[in-house]
Amino acid sequence: MTLTPPLSSGGTGGKGDRTRRHNLSRVLTLLHRGAQLRSQLTSQTGLNRSTIAALVAELTELGLAYESEPDPTRQVGRPSPMVNADARTVGIAINPEIDAITIGVVGLDGTLLKRIRYETESPSTVAEFVKISSVIIESLKGEYEAAGRIVGIGVAVPGLVQVDDGLVRWAPHLGWRDAPVSQLLAAATGYPVWTANDASVGALAEHIYGAGRGITDLIYLNGGASGIGGGIISDGRPVAGRAGYAGEFGHVRVVTNANDGDTREEGSLETEVNRADLLQALGLTNADSETFDDALKGSNDPEVSALVRRQLLSLGTSLRNAVNVLNPEVIVLGGFLSSIFLTDPEFLIERVRAQALEASFESVKILPAQLGADLLMIGASELAFAPLLEDPAAFCTELADSREKNGEPAGSQRL
Repeated sequence: MTLTPPLSSGGTGGKGDRTRRHNLSRVLTLLHRGAQLRSQLTSQTGLNRSTIAALVAELTELGLAYESEPDPTRQVGRPSPMVNADARTVGIAINPEIDAITIGVVGLDGTLLKRIRYETESPSTVAEFVKISSVIIESLKGEYEAAGRIVGIGVAVPGLVQVDDGLVRWAPHLGWRDAPVSQLLAAATGYPVWTANDASVGALAEHIYGAGRGITDLIYLNGGASGIGGGIISDGRPVAGRAGYAGEFGHVRVVTNANDGDTREEGSLETEVNRADLLQALGLTNADSETFDDALKGSNDPEVSALVRRQLLSLGTSLRNAVNVLNPEVIVLGGFLSSIFLTDPEFLIERVRAQALEASFESVKILPAQLGADLLMIGASELAFAPLLEDPAAFCTELADSREKNGEPAGSQRL
């Protein structure tokens, strides 16, 4: 499994067919990342106008794109049609946490169409997760299959996920070990499923749509109910490591007075910087991201302020290490890390600047995630969209054949 689709096609056929599939992939990937004037597609791909017109027509016939009138106030000369990814082709995104299972529906244009948060009193077992998720997905099928198509499911798990097959090796806060989440959920729903680390897909989402857009080297740190994870984009591509476990910044020690008797987590970033302590200080037992943000912004309790300052100090030490080792252009903070950062951005920035190597930090920007509560939903959906973007024609053909075999409608075209 890869987090971003290559722009080459694995389709069979002659050279002309392979070239067409390759170009379909290029055009759909551009549209997936934002609507484009047809003239922009021509300039970005280097293809001529007639070829672009044919590719757009094919994507429209497949129900993956449509044309609209451009903004007349921004046009000079003869207007070029605006080409859009069709948001009726959707991916399902799921993020299990210790206090809730969140399920989203994301359009091919990157828009979050629906988000459902199912709160749980304790972390769900794998079996409970599959049952709850499959019931909610079943309730969504009628609405989204009637108007378009669901291409698959992406699951963002707070833990170590094997990159080649999506096996959850260890999600400590959920208590999942060696869990074949993709296989179990696929069997329960009938949809293909891809599973990856939550912060890795978060990094991808911010790289494509958010604070890291246009940035080739960035680090993303996500703070959630299950701890802190990270994702790395280097030279424009995700860094997964040999098995997919790269970016576990939450397990890096930030306190140096450790001794031989300490556990693996003693003094780690996610031990020193955690959401549970903040919730307790704010007098909350459970909260979604919006409620947490509002409570933190509205607090004038000096104990809360002191706790946030201590957590920022530890976060600064971790970011200093990341800057010195990875030399990023941008560090993006998501989840509750974004919330505490925004209480005093200059304090954290100066903390990192003071500790990092001067040359390494001189061009670094530290930014809050732009996608907010939508981030992991959009990131997880990228897992589901990747095969479609890699070879749109082949994917749609296989999906239609599968539905016909199962006695289901083959999927809508653009109406």
